[in-house]
Amino acid sequence: MTADAPPVPRRTAAPGQGPVVCAVSAGGAIGAVARHGAGLLWPTAPGHFPWTTLLINALGCALIGVLLVSIAERPTAHRLTRPFLGTGVLGGFTTFSTYAVETQQLFDTGRVATGVAYAAGTLLAALAAVWAAAALTRRLLTGRRG
Repeated sequence: MTADAPPVPRRTAAPGQGPVVCAVSAGGAIGAVARHGAGLLWPTAPGHFPWTTLLINALGCALIGVLLVSIAERPTAHRLTRPFLGTGVLGGFTTFSTYAVETQQLFDTGRVATGVAYAAGTLLAALAAVWAAAALTRRLLTGRRG
């Protein structure tokens, strides 16, 4: 006879995390639909520079800069604001996986210089966007108080 194996504990989210998971999921769905819609409105023709993805990522990063500074300056923001808008909506809207695939496609089709420009340009645009938007938001919020 074999002995019964000890019960395996179920892994669940930490207590109270259900609303956060739901907020991230709902926001992510909204962001992904918005990103898809932008791709339908401004499609990138095969073999052309993927401007739409670059602009989506730069815009999303700028909005992340605005959001995070706004939340940091408003300690009374609802606890689900950042998970819903930041991780969810803006995380679903920005698309660095598509950016990686498009970069690889440019390399695979022999457009190495364009691939390098796209890879570097997207990173620089995203970093510049989040920095500039955060700085401007901080300045605007500070100006209102003074």
